[in-house]
Amino acid sequence: MANERFKVRVTKDHLVFCCGHFISYQGHQCERLHGHNYRAAVEVEGGLQGDYYVFDFIALKHRTKEITDELDHHMLLATRNPVIAVEENLTSVRVRYQEREWVFPRGDCVLLPIENTTAELLARYIATRLMEVLRNKEGFIPEVLRVEVEEAPGQSATVEWRVG
Repeated sequence: MANERFKVRVTKDHLVFCCGHFISYQGHQCERLHGHNYRAAVEVEGGLQGDYYVFDFIALKHRTKEITDELDHHMLLATRNPVIAVEENLTSVRVRYQEREWVFPRGDCVLLPIENTTAELLARYIATRLMEVLRNKEGFIPEVLRVEVEEAPGQSATVEWRVG
């Protein structure tokens, strides 16, 4: 039928990533260093493929888990934040906000090309990476891709991309 739409959603306990972070907000304030046990959920929409799937659940879980595993048990640092400076070298990452300064071992950090480590921008980062992997490694471009990042029970952000 021309009006049929199908959606596949994956969210499992293994699509979690436990991370440290802090954000700047209201343009001039900075949170204290803290962490969350984030949980990701992914939805793809589209027509049925030749095998009668929108997309294989197992492959979608696997590809999403690869991304969340890269974030798991790391300090997440936004490299495009206008008020937080991030400087890396071979062994450490130095982070400054006004008079505050932190130094982390380089291997404990994930430097993200985003403006802030908010749930919204973490969802967009995961969606960007997932769309790239689906396109380049799976040959699949969903009509709609949604990524939700929950930072605490009942507190989440979602990004939605529509093709076309």
